[in-house]
Amino acid sequence: MARLATQLDKKSLENIIRVFEASDIDKPIWIDDKTINEVVFADEFLKNHPMRCLHGLLYDIEGYVSDDKTKSNIYKEIKNYVSTGVDKKIENLLKVIKISCQVDDFPVDTDKIHFNNGTYSISEGFSEHKEWTLNRLPVAYNPDASEPKRWLKFLNELLDKDDIPTLQEFMGYCFIPCTKAQTMLLIIGKGGEGKSRIGVVLRHILGENMNTGSIKKLETNRFCPADQEGKLLLLDDDMSIEGLPSTNVIKTIVTAEGKMDLEKKGQQSYQGLIYARLIGLGNGALKALYDRSNGFYRRQLILTTKDKPADRVDDKNLSQKLIAESEGIINWCLDGLHRLVENGFEFTLSEKAKRNKSEVIKDNNNIVEFLNSDGYIAFDPKGTATSKDLYKIYTDFCYDNAIKPIISAVTFFKYMNENAESLKINPTKNLKGEYGKIVRGFKGIKIIAHQFNCPTEQIELENDEEILKSIFEA
Repeated sequence: MARLATQLDKKSLENIIRVFEASDIDKPIWIDDKTINEVVFADEFLKNHPMRCLHGLLYDIEGYVSDDKTKSNIYKEIKNYVSTGVDKKIENLLKVIKISCQVDDFPVDTDKIHFNNGTYSISEGFSEHKEWTLNRLPVAYNPDASEPKRWLKFLNELLDKDDIPTLQEFMGYCFIPCTKAQTMLLIIGKGGEGKSRIGVVLRHILGENMNTGSIKKLETNRFCPADQEGKLLLLDDDMSIEGLPSTNVIKTIVTAEGKMDLEKKGQQSYQGLIYARLIGLGNGALKALYDRSNGFYRRQLILTTKDKPADRVDDKNLSQKLIAESEGIINWCLDGLHRLVENGFEFTLSEKAKRNKSEVIKDNNNIVEFLNSDGYIAFDPKGTATSKDLYKIYTDFCYDNAIKPIISAVTFFKYMNENAESLKINPTKNLKGEYGKIVRGFKGIKIIAHQFNCPTEQIELENDEEILKSIFEA
């Protein structure tokens, strides 16, 4: 009987508490006649959880806040007052909250890095004061952190000594919301060298400020660029060696100095700011199917790894060891960032890195190899060459060297026109061709080999007049 009385007393107490909690005495001000006033709820919620919303994403002083986390907090607030349709009510309240704290832009300061324990200014140093930002890093700044000896050993095993400063500068460059260097980084190896560990370390330091995905997807998926808004880095740790169908989006992101048109699935396009840097890790360089311009290749820093020693035994715990040195790696990156800023955002480049870029341009654009060849053409201020003959001798060069010609005459002459000044040639519409016809061509270059060995069917000059006319249209 005593036990039953105790149980009854407990139940009675629970009922009293429940009635008290549901009474008007302690009801929140957003309860209005047993319904939730969504506008008042949003105002009160934001007092307790200060946030700002940019393009549908929520941020607090610590950085990005997921919708799931906000929904969980909403549920905690309303669970005692809503018993049916809870999911729908939470969705509606989330929408009202986002509308209530909507902002047009966030402050973007390219001088500051936002750590989880304060703000680091490149020009003024560290302060414990926190500012609103899209890019709060999940790690702390520690000026007294130890030198990252295992990290430095790893880099010396991975890269040539003269290429390490380039990586150091680029990793530091990824800490700030800035694209002044107008460059992406590619690290190329044969596989198995351990270059993916760089991505592991960056993920630990940057957290949600870094996306892992495909650089190629920027060109092939119209929604992908919007995913990079508010991010510091897009890292492609398995970069495709297939040729890119276009390069316009990549070039725009790498050099972005203002807003660009972005589109999210199911939403109207809008103008957004992207400052995400691009890093590609792979077994081959980034290639373009049609873009032979210097603009695409000059935006690439290309580092090549050392070969993996045949007798090397991989350390299965290397990632954890490197992450354990993250505070020291951060300081190492900041040294690189300071050097980059002092050099006017010009990266330190080894002779090998310079050769890498030249070789990639040569491999992906055999027009360059043709123009530097012997026995086919010569640059001569008094020389001339018709467009048709110049393209024919180019295809002859390709045939002799068992390489594939550039896809079309249009691509060939687009390159010639875009680089006319550096090549010291001049496009003209007034050259004498066969049978005294006035045709298009170039001054400052001449053909020195007239035997056209390439089979006619390999020379893509169908509709000559239409193709060549398009080349010189102003």
